[in-house]
Amino acid sequence: MAKDPTRSAPEERLVNLVVALMATEQGLTKDTILTSVSGYREQSEAGAKKDALEKMFERDKENLRALGVPIETIGDYADPDDLREARYRVPTAEYELPADIDFTPAELAVLNLAGGVWSESSMSADARGGLRKIRALGNEVDAPIIGYSPRINLREPAFTPLQRAIEQGRVAEFEYLKGGDDTAHTRRIQPLALLEYEGRWHVYGFDLIQDAERTFLLSRIVSDVRSTRETFDLALRDGAGDKALRGLQEVAARQRALVEVAPGTEAALRLHRRAIPADQGIHVPYVDVHIFADELASYGPEVRVVEPAQLRDEVIARLERTLAVHGGAA
Repeated sequence: MAKDPTRSAPEERLVNLVVALMATEQGLTKDTILTSVSGYREQSEAGAKKDALEKMFERDKENLRALGVPIETIGDYADPDDLREARYRVPTAEYELPADIDFTPAELAVLNLAGGVWSESSMSADARGGLRKIRALGNEVDAPIIGYSPRINLREPAFTPLQRAIEQGRVAEFEYLKGGDDTAHTRRIQPLALLEYEGRWHVYGFDLIQDAERTFLLSRIVSDVRSTRETFDLALRDGAGDKALRGLQEVAARQRALVEVAPGTEAALRLHRRAIPADQGIHVPYVDVHIFADELASYGPEVRVVEPAQLRDEVIARLERTLAVHGGAA
């Protein structure tokens, strides 16, 4: 049975794009990417419009940059502001270790084990085939290239079906458990963008039941995502990711927790990266009180919430439940 190119996993396409962009020093043009990189190539060959593929590539770039992948845009050497023939690459120097870093024998052993998973041999057949095609086009390809193992998946199960629904412009349904609720409720949305914020994936769209724009945490989707036959205007996706990100940033700016953190701990390392110094401890912006309470409770005695009272109570409740589960032992 022939493989339907429109049903290729978005995650696989992102992996292939990263591999291709890391494989070249001079960069790849958008046309080369759309005709050579697996995930785009199949849809191009199946008759997808170039405009749709270009928008898909732009969304993929946004997703990868949100994950911390430094995609560099190289303009015309004579006119750097002219991006009509821009080339894209991931600078390998961004992944090089500083020369003054040393590892102990134990650390090297752990890295060796990791290398069994993250290795060049883990690269998919499509990725290797894409690199051969890029070489055939006369583009320099550096080696060795970091391989990305398809066995590792750090995203929630809802990510892939929602990404497909966004690409196809289809209304999606799922059961969603709101923070603080005991019962999940059905959500029916026009999914417009997936975005990562504070290490968590969200889907932004128009909630057809609430008749309003909403942002949902993927980790709170407690059912399979059902893609319906109902479609929506693909133009609604334009700028949706930026709009959703601004919304989350505005919520976080209005909500700040005052937290005391033990120096040199994991909590200090993670929280200080997004914190603002205060006279007593640090101020940490947050979006969702329940999700943030989960995080703070996981640090145990390394943190103490000063305010707000609701967040402090939520953290205490989680610690008390943990204590009860373990038989009340100190």
